[in-house]
Amino acid sequence: MNAIQIRHHRGKTAFHAGVAAENRIAQDYERRGFAIARRRWRGKCGEIDLIVRDGNALIFVEVKQSRNLARAAESLSARQMARIYASAEEFLGTEPDGALTDVRFDVALLDGQGDMQIIENAFGHG
Repeated sequence: MNAIQIRHHRGKTAFHAGVAAENRIAQDYERRGFAIARRRWRGKCGEIDLIVRDGNALIFVEVKQSRNLARAAESLSARQMARIYASAEEFLGTEPDGALTDVRFDVALLDGQGDMQIIENAFGHG
């Protein structure tokens, strides 16, 4: 394989790993009685991995996967949080209560061994 093929293969592998991680987290929320509203919702400001309904409230979930949970947690940057806020604000424009919708932002961490941790209210409003 040449460098371009290797990079393409790695990108494809990372994409599929990300989808699998998001599916695993979505299943966990569903198992706990939540409804998945959207997966990989994309707006003008960026993408939100999962949008989960909790009654009339929404949970915006960022999924992070790495070799270990600490490394996954460290991979969430302030820039990403700002993008998530902006994307969530855009999504809320489609909701009946708009910006008055009750929301929270969770971060779901997965490691290479399949362990996961969901941090509810991982970051407050920006």
